[in-house]
Amino acid sequence: MIACMLELEDVVKSYRGAGEDVRAVDRVNLRLQAGEMVALHGPSGSGKTTLLLLAAALLAPERGTIRFQGRDLASFSQAQSSEYLLRQVGFVYQHFRLMPRVSALQNASRKLLMSGVGMREAQARATPWLERVGLGERLDRPPERLSGGERQRVAIARVLATEPTLILADEPTGNLDSVRSREIVELLRSIARERQAAVLLVTHDLDAAALADRSCTLRDGKLR
Repeated sequence: MIACMLELEDVVKSYRGAGEDVRAVDRVNLRLQAGEMVALHGPSGSGKTTLLLLAAALLAPERGTIRFQGRDLASFSQAQSSEYLLRQVGFVYQHFRLMPRVSALQNASRKLLMSGVGMREAQARATPWLERVGLGERLDRPPERLSGGERQRVAIARVLATEPTLILADEPTGNLDSVRSREIVELLRSIARERQAAVLLVTHDLDAAALADRSCTLRDGKLR
């Protein structure tokens, strides 16, 4: 039986704005299996990024339950939540969050270094991922000498180098052309299958969403 990697059950998250509460996530139910990629699309402001932040334990729901491999994220201590985000979750942010004036290789090695891997091993593990996203000849270039699409690919390689079991990708192809977009989404899908990881892909790109195993729409906080 395929293991459930991530489960959201009747999850609600609201924000206070303009004098009223706005439900960014409204009674969402969603299950991701190991080895599966699910695409989540919808208009801007529909709650997609909020849902990813909840799944990463970077936000707490006001109602409902979020489980990772059967464990309720609400039961995690602060240390356990940090460990979960560092070792289990790979979060591809919309903004690259790269360190300036250091090489692509150093940037791609950063999360491994934070988890206690030595410099030499971290760079040895990050290099193949930079090569797989098409940056094998730009290992020594800092972000200032890379295009927006290349910076995005460094950020993706940084996540993949840690070999996470859950990948949360927030518009990972937003700065890429159509060819690179397809390559990156196909890479994420292949990693899900090869490593029995789960991938939740937020995207506006319907062509990218079509490559997923399943596709869902989030509108006004409701999953359809």
